[in-house]
Amino acid sequence: MSILSPEKTYRKKKKLGRFPSVSILFSSSLALFAIGVFGLLLIHAHKLGNLIKQNIEVHIYLSRYIAEADKMKINTTLATKPYINTTNGSPDIKLISKEQAAKEFSKATGEDFVNFLGDNPLRDMYVIRVKPDYFNDKELRKIKLDISGMAGVFEVEYIENLVTNINDNIAKISLILLGVAILLILIVILIINNTIKLALFSQRFLIRSMQLVGAKSSFIRRPFLRRSILYGFLSGIISSGLLFLLLEYAYKEVEGLILLKNQEHILILGGVIIFLGALLNFMSTFGAIRKYMRLSLDELY
Repeated sequence: MSILSPEKTYRKKKKLGRFPSVSILFSSSLALFAIGVFGLLLIHAHKLGNLIKQNIEVHIYLSRYIAEADKMKINTTLATKPYINTTNGSPDIKLISKEQAAKEFSKATGEDFVNFLGDNPLRDMYVIRVKPDYFNDKELRKIKLDISGMAGVFEVEYIENLVTNINDNIAKISLILLGVAILLILIVILIINNTIKLALFSQRFLIRSMQLVGAKSSFIRRPFLRRSILYGFLSGIISSGLLFLLLEYAYKEVEGLILLKNQEHILILGGVIIFLGALLNFMSTFGAIRKYMRLSLDELY
């Protein structure tokens, strides 16, 4: 029969009060990973919506006999407008001459209508793309009026029904995703809360013993809360790392998905997950300890 040395006894007592780290880390990391996956879905869905909006074109038809100087003036004026989208620092403005338009039309239809008619009925045209913030019926109508008032502009057109349908569909999808997000967060809170309650269940008698010897509530809570924050922090790092690996794999396997990448928002999501892990673990641990501290001796059994 072996007898524990004073050093071993001290180490054993030192471990008392520590709830199981493996179960906490596993459950918290899994729950936070689920939130992270949904967060990535929201980020990429938002980027996809913006790309769709940015690729909707507004056509600006010019007067038939407009001078080249007036064309350049319109281009310069459009480039200063706040609603014009930019790509790599350059405004999304493209001039399509009536000759170029006629060639493209003849190539698409296989008919040379210019020779048939003896004239080119098409007009020079600017094609612009507006920023996603201006992609709604009210703002687009303002843009249309603003451009129509420019000298040398004959007509401004965009597909109004398409704009309305895109905005309506994005609004519906956003509401659905918001509902799912709220439900998912509630489920994650319940999972982490129940896991920590079960983990602390074995420490209820130690908590009562510390109360009986006169330990203050803050003194009893402190080591548990510190470890809960540490476990939450580690769970957030683990889940963020798994999300990064999943995302890199998806970018390699799914063609075109890299176009929806938003590095800044992904980094923010990682930070939110780490903070959320620490916060949820802290709150759940605080609530569980408070519960066990208020139970009577009979209720502890």
